[in-house]
Amino acid sequence: MTFAREIACPRCRSCFPLGKVINLCPCGSPLLVQYDLKRIKRTAKKSDLKGRPSSLWRYSEFLPLRADKNRVSLGEGFTPLVEAGRLASELKLKRVWIKDEAQNPTGSFKDRGLSVAISLAKELGIKKVAVPSAGNAGGSLAAYAARAGIEAYVFMPKDSPKANIFEVERYGAKLTLVDGLVHDCGRLVAEQREVEGWFDVSTLKEPYRVEGKKTLGFEIAEQLNWQLPDVIIYPTGGGTGLIGMWKGFQELEGVGWIGPKRPRMVSVQAEECAPIVRAFHEGREKAEPWLRARTIASGLRVPQAVADFLMLKVIRESGGTALSVSDQEMVTEIHRVGRLEGLFFCPEGGAGVAALSRLVKEGWVKSTETVLIFNTASGVKYMDILTGAV
Repeated sequence: MTFAREIACPRCRSCFPLGKVINLCPCGSPLLVQYDLKRIKRTAKKSDLKGRPSSLWRYSEFLPLRADKNRVSLGEGFTPLVEAGRLASELKLKRVWIKDEAQNPTGSFKDRGLSVAISLAKELGIKKVAVPSAGNAGGSLAAYAARAGIEAYVFMPKDSPKANIFEVERYGAKLTLVDGLVHDCGRLVAEQREVEGWFDVSTLKEPYRVEGKKTLGFEIAEQLNWQLPDVIIYPTGGGTGLIGMWKGFQELEGVGWIGPKRPRMVSVQAEECAPIVRAFHEGREKAEPWLRARTIASGLRVPQAVADFLMLKVIRESGGTALSVSDQEMVTEIHRVGRLEGLFFCPEGGAGVAALSRLVKEGWVKSTETVLIFNTASGVKYMDILTGAV
């Protein structure tokens, strides 16, 4: 049973039934699942979570799957929230938390969205799925599709991390390597979708991956005893997690599990691929495509995101900010976190630490504030790239 009510467009307010196989709204906007929060509030309470499985599916009332038999899970979610005391001390901060998404089944936060999206694909009778990926989403899709018995097609840039290419092939997906960036891969998926008969699970081009990603916000709230941090710093490519957490916080407030206080949301991107940062500081509502995007952080090498307007809205509503950091800063911070906290960060995670360090120096983050950063994937998956960057 689900408490999901409908699928709605945040731009034009059009609504669609839950059983409809749909990608974007006809107006071009991403679509978001809406819930009957009043019914959830009457039915569920925080204490119900005790004893539930340590996975994102513990929040089943807030997820769109109708039948448990269609759940496709590898144990994703409820990853550790690690207090980084030595890092906080070095940065002269009260408290720093690290959400370590490397502990997900395929080693990245992509498992959250793909578990939910593939579960819905199974429930809706979809037989083939396709995704453009800069790396980790391709491996995750391949794993969950294999578990569901659904055919998977993955399009990745030729220079994606070798570990990502290897895992896609080992999970049995059909892999196409593209001479270009992730948006070039996305174009190929869109061009062939009708002919090949596959469902496009591109970032925020369907309504369900964001539902899995929003559980980051649920977990942060639960693991911090329903008190949110002052600042959340999020490495932003397609922006599903940023949008998802904000949606999750709104739903938690709607059922009375948290109050109105929100973290200031910070988007961090790479210096040579920073369309959201540029748009934010220019006061724009949409981001122009970034030309000649380059960075070792493959997850940040997204020249244009379909949900750019939603990301910018979240940053501004929260009183947050956006900034970019260099590849060298990412590598430096990977070394620092490894030395101080014993965690092997990916480049995207390193970007978050670099952003935090700069915001502290600028006084934007105060010494008395609690900050949460992410390690979005295992650094092991980037060994070939990081070896050349050291």
